Amino acid sequence: MTHPPADRLDILCLGEAMVEFNQTGGADSEQYLRGFGGDTSNCAIAAARQGARTGYCTLVGSDPFGDLLLDLWRREQVDTAAVGRRADAATAVYFVTHSDAGHTFTYYRRDSAASRITPADLPGDLAARTRFLQASGISLAVSPGMRATVMAAIAAMRSGGGRVAFDTNLRLKLWPLDEARAAITAALRLSDIALPSLDDARGLTGLDEAAANIAWFRDLGVPLIALKCGGDGMLLADADGGTWRLPGHRVDSVDATGAGDCFDGAFLAELARGVKPLDAAVYANAAAALTTTGYGAVAPIPHRRDVESFLRETGGVTPQPA
Repeated sequence: MTHPPADRLDILCLGEAMVEFNQTGGADSEQYLRGFGGDTSNCAIAAARQGARTGYCTLVGSDPFGDLLLDLWRREQVDTAAVGRRADAATAVYFVTHSDAGHTFTYYRRDSAASRITPADLPGDLAARTRFLQASGISLAVSPGMRATVMAAIAAMRSGGGRVAFDTNLRLKLWPLDEARAAITAALRLSDIALPSLDDARGLTGLDEAAANIAWFRDLGVPLIALKCGGDGMLLADADGGTWRLPGHRVDSVDATGAGDCFDGAFLAELARGVKPLDAAVYANAAAALTTTGYGAVAPIPHRRDVESFLRETGGVTPQPA
């Protein structure tokens, strides 16, 4: 694996990206629309569209699907110097099928190229190469090798003075709850920023109320917590002990896929610009709302000009102490 360029990245995201095939035209259709998925990849693209200098760290196969992902990241100006290729493993793919009961995800990711990553595949001197590292609960769940790589990357960032952002992204189809809770808690204890959804937090903690969940994350020692509440907006808990509620925006929402990933990328991009956390949350809250007005995880992610125009037109939302 080659190293990132000498210029320091704002954000490096670590995980697994996949190629998506989404059924179109109804349950009996034989037509599938190709797209892309992967929570941390979505985050990297969202941050890049806000103007941050972002990179991605993973392995892909030496196959056409790996080519497609590399082309995607290059189009989106996501640095690929920390993306390696494996000739002995495939790039993961998944299919989305539709029926009257809803949509079903079918994944083909076992023994994928990304699952074979190890700490040796990380760029050297990581904290000197990026200001923020972003990873997720899905990153931890992909494989033991990916889990070890994430924890090694977190340790490298902490020892070098970098900052770590962690999205819980709890997916219990990938691993048992007890194992997930232990691994995610270990990562959170070493993180500077937690980016959970309220549903994820409830699954991890067994607590229902947002305030109780924020207290749980604070007890782990996480200084900055952005609790995403879907259409109800989000809560921000800062390092000074304050908690702020930001209501959701009223938009013509059609698909919430990847909205949390978009929030992550926009929030980190703003922090990388030196914006205060509460102002970064206001911006990211708007970006996440906008991404629900289109279909898919990547295509509707807004660019900075779109978010700024939306905030000018709507006046944004006013944070309230919670």
